[in-house]
Amino acid sequence: MSFNINRRDWLKKSLIATAGLGAASTYIQRAQANPTVRRELQMSLSPDFQLEKSLIGINPPVVMKARLGANENPWGPSAKTKEALIEAVGASNRYGMQSRSALIKLIAEKEGVPETHILLGAGSSELLTASMVAYGLKGKIICGDPCYISGNEEKIPMEKVPLTKDFQYDLDAIAGRLNGSQSLVYITNPNNPTGAILPADQLTAFINKVSDKTPVLVDEAYIDYAKNPKTDAMVASINVGKNVLILRTMSKLYAFAGLRVGYAIAKPEILKTIAPYCSGGFDISVPSFAAAIAALKDTDFQQLTLTNTAESKKYLYDFLTKAGYSYVPSSANFVLFPIKMKGQDLMSKLMTEGVMVRRWEFDRQHWCRVSIGTMDEMKAFTEAFSKITS
Repeated sequence: MSFNINRRDWLKKSLIATAGLGAASTYIQRAQANPTVRRELQMSLSPDFQLEKSLIGINPPVVMKARLGANENPWGPSAKTKEALIEAVGASNRYGMQSRSALIKLIAEKEGVPETHILLGAGSSELLTASMVAYGLKGKIICGDPCYISGNEEKIPMEKVPLTKDFQYDLDAIAGRLNGSQSLVYITNPNNPTGAILPADQLTAFINKVSDKTPVLVDEAYIDYAKNPKTDAMVASINVGKNVLILRTMSKLYAFAGLRVGYAIAKPEILKTIAPYCSGGFDISVPSFAAAIAALKDTDFQQLTLTNTAESKKYLYDFLTKAGYSYVPSSANFVLFPIKMKGQDLMSKLMTEGVMVRRWEFDRQHWCRVSIGTMDEMKAFTEAFSKITS
């Protein structure tokens, strides 16, 4: 099955009438028919982008010392990625059909799946939005609380299941809730904002138990930071025919947050469900295609990022422990910890010090999520945090 749809077909399919879709929220129905509403949804599903707004209108302007709110890779793009970008600029007068095919082939080889099991997107957020629209039209999306999408219940027909006391998805509770009204199970693994990762055997058993009746979307945006990324990923479940949709982004380990490349892995019939609501890679530029190919092959830079992340994370762990704060052990490039003031107050005060973080509130507790940055950025955070909380 081919997903080489052209842009005209994509736009045509996106303008389907929405009458009679009683299971979906009004917002999802509008998102099905209107690309502008889908972009709205994509922004709401990518709250890290909203942090940019917090920098607007501050007088005097803030000098940003540590940008630790969006889980970006502060060490990239790599030299090889930059070289590929520059070289590809000269070919930017042509559409990227060949580059797109080359990237799909490389990803398929990397993941050990047929090329028909890969669907590209301009970042995984585009593919996540497409999934929320496609499955939101059919029923409720059941997810953990908190997780990456859990703050969007006004837009997405959502059923939230609280995490366990150790900040894990309660897979038994989710399975027990499934009654035919849910169209999709959404799991972020490692989870965002907690950073916790599900044991692979438990998640595999859950998929084997429920996916024949209810498809499972596993958002693996941070899987590259896991201790065993190959075995912790759920690609094997796809290879044995399970109804699993995996989303991946190059925004983290590969430092592509501004280059916008992501992909979905699933059986062709599942990809066909979400394909009408995304570009299929046609929104990716020729330089980004070339850069992605170079970055996927640059294993030295990938290892450098993992080494640097581990060093900065240990520094943060040590600081929090010494300062009397607990934290959730993280398998991602961020750390979540409970704080002793309101999250908005902490964010605002840190911003005046030139430090950007994220905040959460759940379990009657305020939380701070700190992205892992360079050592200089981590020191800027700890100095500012100590100043504010002393």
